[in-house]
Amino acid sequence: MTTRSEPVEEAPPRSVSARNPLRAGLRLGRMPEPCTMVIVGATGDLTERKLAPALYNLMLGGTLPPEFTVVGFARRDLSDKEFRDHLRVGIDTYSRNRPVKASIWESFAAGIEYQCGEFHDEQAWAALAKRLERIDRDRGTSGNRLFYLAVPPALHDEIVRQLGAAGLSGTAGGRDPRYRGWSRVIVEKPFGYDLPSARKLNRQLRDVFEEDQIFRIDHYLGKETVQNLSVFRFGNGLFEPIWNRRYIDSVQITVAETVGIEGRGESYDETGALRDIVQNHLLQLMAVFAMEPPIEFKASDLRDEKVKVLRAVKPMSPAEVAASTIRGQYISGWVEGEPVVAYREEPEVPRDSERETYVALKLAIQSWRWAGVPFYIRTGKALATRVTEIAVQFKQAPLALFSRAGGEPMEPNILAIRVQPDEGILLRFGAKVPGPGLHIRGVNMDFRYGSSFAVDSPDAYETLLLDCMIGDASLFTRDDEVERAWEILDPILEAWASGEGGRLHFYPAGSWGPAAADELIDADGRAWRRP
Repeated sequence: MTTRSEPVEEAPPRSVSARNPLRAGLRLGRMPEPCTMVIVGATGDLTERKLAPALYNLMLGGTLPPEFTVVGFARRDLSDKEFRDHLRVGIDTYSRNRPVKASIWESFAAGIEYQCGEFHDEQAWAALAKRLERIDRDRGTSGNRLFYLAVPPALHDEIVRQLGAAGLSGTAGGRDPRYRGWSRVIVEKPFGYDLPSARKLNRQLRDVFEEDQIFRIDHYLGKETVQNLSVFRFGNGLFEPIWNRRYIDSVQITVAETVGIEGRGESYDETGALRDIVQNHLLQLMAVFAMEPPIEFKASDLRDEKVKVLRAVKPMSPAEVAASTIRGQYISGWVEGEPVVAYREEPEVPRDSERETYVALKLAIQSWRWAGVPFYIRTGKALATRVTEIAVQFKQAPLALFSRAGGEPMEPNILAIRVQPDEGILLRFGAKVPGPGLHIRGVNMDFRYGSSFAVDSPDAYETLLLDCMIGDASLFTRDDEVERAWEILDPILEAWASGEGGRLHFYPAGSWGPAAADELIDADGRAWRRP
């Protein structure tokens, strides 16, 4: 039975979206109701590097109510003060707003508590439930709880089960309508290891929570440029009419990292680039880019359109995997002037590992809008440049007028949407060089968030945490999205494992990947962009 705070008089919600989260979409109101955020696994790196700075910046920006409370729940034996000190270190080190303002920190720290306990211990969860009841009374959080699972995926099942057993899930069944309050849970990627494990995880979550309470977080979708894609396309009459197969030649989506595996040898060797980046980040970016205009900008409509894109991607046969995918692994080299050891020489990595650190895929979206437009997606570790970018190559003009007049061949027009690190949008087109003769050169029109708005973009976690508190699921992944992504990628993993999907290629650290990836796109008469 769900434990709740004392009944209260019905009152209008402080947030328009809190009463009906599935109707939330793009909105102006950004102040959530008072709530308690419970971070399960609160002493790990994620809390220190991302969650604590994000919450502090939300408090600094005035978007959290004064009653907002944080409860850390983890195995380490800490006092409330020690946990506050732990969060303060993370904020001092990683916050985008430094130095920390003493007055804001004091207000924030007053609402920080810590609960020690083992995740399998029912008594620890019962103690947490009593603590949350007391916080509801003392701080006026009205039974609103947000549970963030900052733990490895292997622990999700046990923690979700314990939340249900302790009466903390707040599901609709059996809820007393006289009580206010909501419960939501945030789940970090990876969402499963393959399709069967993803389905199992979804069942485990839905055994305790309703789907509209589950927020599967992909931090890429919280980045300002990704959110701006909808405004860019649907708010500008210039671009939506040409966003289709008649005018677009091809699309490239790149997530390139300069770092290697950063000491995660054992875990990374179980995962690889396809599971780590393609299944979530890259397929989500592709879906947001390619989706149809929704009927309304509310969460259910936006996510319906993303699922339609993924459903239009046909899973590959083994022969198609061999022809349309490249997997690579980095060997020793130099990145940004620093030596990098080969992947197989990293600690905890088997010396004969076949795990991919680089992936390039050619995908087809079989829809009326995108039929015949290839989508090239790639990601890799230890590459030449850190960049996340969506690059649109438009079709060439039908007549080569200027070459007949002695001018140089014109480059194709490129629209590059930079997600990170230098957020912005670049449009490349041809222009005549001043002077005699007909000399044409590609030039750029370059919009940058930093210089145009003179403010720092919020960190993705700031956006996503606030959305979850408000109840806006627009930027979170639904269960059918997760499962469809695995339906696309499972045949690739199976073909690679069987040897039918092509061999593993090697590339030097600090390069742009294996030569075979260039051959994949060269065969179509195109070339990878080098941002």
